[in-house]
Amino acid sequence: MGREVRKVPPTWEHPENKPLRGRSFEEDAEKWDIQKIAWDCGLYLSNGELKRRDSSMPDSFDDWDGKRPEKEDYMPNWPESERTHYQMYETTTLGTPISPPMPTIDSLAHWLADNNASAAADFTCTYEEWLRFICLNLYGRA
Repeated sequence: MGREVRKVPPTWEHPENKPLRGRSFEEDAEKWDIQKIAWDCGLYLSNGELKRRDSSMPDSFDDWDGKRPEKEDYMPNWPESERTHYQMYETTTLGTPISPPMPTIDSLAHWLADNNASAAADFTCTYEEWLRFICLNLYGRA
């Protein structure tokens, strides 16, 4: 299911029509920078191993991996103390919200079920199914 729970401040308003990645910009940019250095040395990372580039590969790392991540394409990096609410995002694209920020996981599950929020395509979930998904998404267990 292309859905993800993100912790946000209670007053967070997602920019209209602007998907945002939920991962860390800093981590993605650092990973890209490290891989670019390897590329410039004639190497590339494959499944965690450095390998030699061959002549069939492009000269430019941008052509191989895409452009360097840009901060405006990511969720803000609020302090954990400000992330007091939960919001459901679709992640099939880069990420747009399908719910408002809610103060508890219980209230989020109720909102999603009560509003027939899309779990995938034309499918929705019951309150119990949403609650299980939220718990698995946040904590790795229900």
